[in-house]
Amino acid sequence: MSVPGELPTQNYRFRAMIGVGGIGSGMFFSLEGNSTLGREESRGGRILDHRDYCKLHIVSHYVSKLLNPDFCTVAIGKVGDDEVGHRLLDEMERVGINTRHVKKSPEDSTLFSFCFNYPDGSGGNLTTNNSASSGVSSSLVKESEPDFRRHEGAGIALALPEVPLEARKQLLELGTEYGFFRVASFTSEEIVSARNSGLLKELDLLSINQDEAEALASLGDDRVSLSDIVARSVSALSGVNPKLQIILTAGSRGSWNWDGSQLQHVPAIPIELVSGAGAGDAYLAGTLVGLTASVSLSEAQQLGNIVAAMSATSPHTIHPGIDRDSLATFARENGVQLIPELNDLFGIY
Repeated sequence: MSVPGELPTQNYRFRAMIGVGGIGSGMFFSLEGNSTLGREESRGGRILDHRDYCKLHIVSHYVSKLLNPDFCTVAIGKVGDDEVGHRLLDEMERVGINTRHVKKSPEDSTLFSFCFNYPDGSGGNLTTNNSASSGVSSSLVKESEPDFRRHEGAGIALALPEVPLEARKQLLELGTEYGFFRVASFTSEEIVSARNSGLLKELDLLSINQDEAEALASLGDDRVSLSDIVARSVSALSGVNPKLQIILTAGSRGSWNWDGSQLQHVPAIPIELVSGAGAGDAYLAGTLVGLTASVSLSEAQQLGNIVAAMSATSPHTIHPGIDRDSLATFARENGVQLIPELNDLFGIY
């Protein structure tokens, strides 16, 4: 039920989001020195008291927190029947994420990631590939078909990494069958094969970062400018699916969106960076919230930009303090003017 001052759910473009992807936790390690870690190198650092989450959890968390309670956010995945898995399910359910399609696997451990950060805020992560998430099957995804049928023509189908590609393909096929808006992201190792296999033809929106864009551009030259990498990657993707919309994030260098005809750049909001981990997923979540509020991709990108910026002020990959009120305050304090439709979403007048 909507409350006074917020955009009624019946005005939303979508009424539900059904997503498949990894669900897990991890730890952060802060490396000494900004030089890229070498294959044979040993280097010191320290473990950080930061909470790490996987992509499906991050995106679903913000979507559920920022939209009305009667918007349906459904997660599909697997966790281990262990303390970590139980805790993650409890956290997801407490913010309104429906976890009835998240199975507990007694034979497997919950997905775990080891994230490493350099002093300049950049970094990467290593993720287990033999966890419960690795066992997410097409048949498990197929069990969610009644949810797709229930929200036919008014939902988002979200396919994210850390589960097998076949499971993601099944979700996108259900999205196609039931008229959902189909969204995905892929790792740098997956993106080229996803393009070559034709999987991108099953998408309406693709979210990529700079590293994934470089894999698509295949330029192999450090002297090539970021703008050239963006243009080349967009061209490669549009050649496969001319109707594909694209959002591309590059940290402090801002973000781009391609709506099928025009490429637009949005500068990053200047902040005091705490951690960029999870910011790209926060950006995608904010963009999906904006699209749900029936604004254009470039306008939705504005909201994605704000969510990502505020996310990066937290050491955790899910900023625990982000909700509609705090996000509106953050935007105002950083001089970001929201368009009227987003003001309505946040109840700002």
